[in-house]
Amino acid sequence: MKSKLFAAALLATTLGAAGNAAAKDSLALGIGLEPPHLDPTAGAAAAIDEVVYANVFEGLTRIGPDGAVLPALAKSWSVSENGLTYTFKLQDGVAFHDGTGFDSADVLFSLNRAMAEDSTNAQKGLFEPIEKVEAPDATTVVITLKRPTGHFLFNLGWGDAVIVAPESAGANKSNPVGTGPFSFKRWAKGSEINLARNDAYWGTKAKLTKVSFKIMPDAAASAAALMSGDVDAIPNFGAPELLEQFRSDPRFLVMIGTTEGETILSMNHANEALSDIRVRRAISHAIDRQAIIDGAMFGSGTPIGSHFAPHHPAYIDLTGMYPHDTAKAKALLAEAGYADGLKLRLTLPPPSYARRGGEVIAAQLAAVGIETEIIPVEWAQWLKQVFKTTDYDLTIVSHTEPFDIGIYARDSYYFNYKSDRFRNVYSALTEAVDPTERNSLIGEAQKILAEDAVNGFLFELAQNGVWRTKIKGLWRNRPIQANDVTGAYWE
Repeated sequence: MKSKLFAAALLATTLGAAGNAAAKDSLALGIGLEPPHLDPTAGAAAAIDEVVYANVFEGLTRIGPDGAVLPALAKSWSVSENGLTYTFKLQDGVAFHDGTGFDSADVLFSLNRAMAEDSTNAQKGLFEPIEKVEAPDATTVVITLKRPTGHFLFNLGWGDAVIVAPESAGANKSNPVGTGPFSFKRWAKGSEINLARNDAYWGTKAKLTKVSFKIMPDAAASAAALMSGDVDAIPNFGAPELLEQFRSDPRFLVMIGTTEGETILSMNHANEALSDIRVRRAISHAIDRQAIIDGAMFGSGTPIGSHFAPHHPAYIDLTGMYPHDTAKAKALLAEAGYADGLKLRLTLPPPSYARRGGEVIAAQLAAVGIETEIIPVEWAQWLKQVFKTTDYDLTIVSHTEPFDIGIYARDSYYFNYKSDRFRNVYSALTEAVDPTERNSLIGEAQKILAEDAVNGFLFELAQNGVWRTKIKGLWRNRPIQANDVTGAYWE
């Protein structure tokens, strides 16, 4: 009898342990870059959104895994016949993580703050079409535009457009307070950022109770952490050469998806040599895109000839405009007055696509007479020196913002590119609503950038994800720079 009772107790214990294992409710994600801070409305670094977008902060709309615009803090909206007035009805029962109530006043504060003359929002141009924002009552927001803007609802889904509260906005860089299904708990600088489930969330509660974003800039170390179980998933795995070992391991899934990451050799048009289109075209001919993809990315990436994602229906393949041709590159340099060569600085941020790609590109440029001084920098220095003060000649970076071709129309951007022709086309695009007309204008915009050889257009960054087979709900594709874990769970 005792043996039967012991066996039953052992079985119950075993089943209980199995049940606990099956009910795992925490997740450790490896991320390659530490964000400079945690306020998506006050910084350009993609690493910020990769932690807090949709998880901690929410906007009126949000972008889904397929790139579609979905309701978020706005449960519905209507648009006037002339396309100028958007009326949003807000969700009920929403509160910020510190208990502060959410209503239309917070939307007014957030949008007016983003549009203000002294705004530090990195994507301030998203809000330029807005004429005024009104709140007729606590649950209604009316936004009037200066002109029809076909991408307006999508723009409101960017991380830069999330809604913040006046009571906590000033401290969001170090202590982010949003309305999302997870709240911020702890940031151990250089190590990890911890989120916890918001059990008072207004919508569908997250299945995970805790999420840890572990900062792992070294790709080999992150692979070892996956193998050992120190991390459960790396949604954006930085070492494509190591993917094969995970493909052959039944404990893991390798998911290759698409991103909005146009990886480019950015050129500073304020540099005298680079202001000459012949020099820029020479650089474009010197570049061998496939050699860069093979040598730096181990074949992971899609060649591009302009600043646009290949998976978009309006994409035009312009990779043939500047075929790899060293003789043509040398001739163009000589025509521009640089027959004896040219010296340029090549400033490289930390990601492997930049550091490894930079070595390949430096060799390709050297083959046509362009000597480069490779300058490796950390992200904080890159953001200050390259992005803000434009103290650079060449750099390599992936622009991971969705549908961001409009950056080339900005008055002040780190390329220092100015083209009335492009601005006129982009202005028409922002007002176009008809899909056929929009696609035509997008195509024309791509051609202008390619013809002007504004930058060296290299490849579209692939989304190389690796995670445990029992993890569900992570995104395969990356239509926006985010690691959305709001629907993630363990099977």
